[in-house]
Amino acid sequence: MIEELLIWLVKVVVVWGALIATAAIMSLAERKVSAWMQYRHGPNRVGPGGILQPLADGLKFIMKEELVPAGANRLIFRVAPAIASMPAMLAVAVIPFGYSAVIAGREIPLSIADLDIGVLYILALGGLAVYGVILGGWASNSKYSLLGALRASAQMISYELTLMLAILSVVLVCGSLNLRQIIETQRAFLDWNVFSQPLAFVLFTIATFAETNRHPFDFAECEPELVGGFHTEYSAMRFALFFLGEYCAMTVMAALNTTLFWGGPSIPFWPQAPWLLGVASFALKTAFFLFLFIWVRWTLPRLRFDQLMRLGWQVLLPLSLVNLTLTGAVMAFWGD
Repeated sequence: MIEELLIWLVKVVVVWGALIATAAIMSLAERKVSAWMQYRHGPNRVGPGGILQPLADGLKFIMKEELVPAGANRLIFRVAPAIASMPAMLAVAVIPFGYSAVIAGREIPLSIADLDIGVLYILALGGLAVYGVILGGWASNSKYSLLGALRASAQMISYELTLMLAILSVVLVCGSLNLRQIIETQRAFLDWNVFSQPLAFVLFTIATFAETNRHPFDFAECEPELVGGFHTEYSAMRFALFFLGEYCAMTVMAALNTTLFWGGPSIPFWPQAPWLLGVASFALKTAFFLFLFIWVRWTLPRLRFDQLMRLGWQVLLPLSLVNLTLTGAVMAFWGD
């Protein structure tokens, strides 16, 4: 019992430490990649090549004064950033970053928790993050913050449906809600779900941009229109918590994309690769989708809000319903 508890604690420290570290690195990568695309240097003063810039930013946020606007609901204003950041930090617990590792003769699953309803767990937590944004915008007593919160709620409703239906197509193909079993069905390269569900992959990827409030769907912030949107009135560490939650959500969505469609830790044409190489494969695939988040931000213009809603309800949702129906028909008539 004590040995199992220690193993669990080690996995918690490693996985959550990696998640927070990735979020910090992403804050640097965001500026470095944008500078590279615009022929600039980016952060290059703090540490070799600017690598210590996230640490400097963290110290700055800790030392800054925290301000609460007059007329704000103080309790909700202070709690909202934690509500926005915690769901992504909890969702990472069920994502398997490898198959299993044999250490000292003991087989250890490479995930914090192995839930039979892992997919439902992630979807339930994903729907909670928007409440932090809504509450933060409402409690700030600012028209810009409130408009950002209202946009976030409308956006979440529009794209959450597409996200769920795309995942359901994968669940139909794999026959399980357990993420570990989903990656087990994709050990062989040609069994990766991206080949059998290409439309679901595209729909899921687009929906993750909207789900994480990333460009070209960052209407909850939208600086030219709403100053800063839902976090306009925030400062110090509570402001940092919103961005930490955003980068953690990006990391979780990138890892989930890898798990559902790209074989998780599977290496092409090497299904029995050592577990360390499997973890490295999972990390590389996740890193690619994180780069995609940044690449799209500095490549595509922001849509208008009415275009966002039209795309969600009139294009993506019908396509996801058609894809799910066709998948169900194929599984019913030509499945094993």
